[in-house]
Amino acid sequence: MSMIHVNQNNFDEVLNNEKTVLLDFFATWCGPCRMVAPALEEIAAEHPEYVIAKIDVDETPDLAIKYGVSTIPTLIVMKNGEIKTQSVGAKPKAQILEMLKNA
Repeated sequence: MSMIHVNQNNFDEVLNNEKTVLLDFFATWCGPCRMVAPALEEIAAEHPEYVIAKIDVDETPDLAIKYGVSTIPTLIVMKNGEIKTQSVGAKPKAQILEMLKNA
């Protein structure tokens, strides 16, 4: 399984993960977030070398504040606990994969 739901209690899974991690800051009511979700699910299923970490900004606002997320969806790629790149707004699957590959 390479998709996890993250909150304050299990965020260490992201920081300590040896794989490249994509943080997906989203909200259930967000239309563009719902548009990105199927692509993220496909990436998680097709690419076990990556971890997709979904963070609901309504349930975990502290993490959104910590990472300066003011617009959703925001995608942040991390490797070894460090931010490598980030993007705001809905992106197609190919662009998301490119972000991950370049991390």
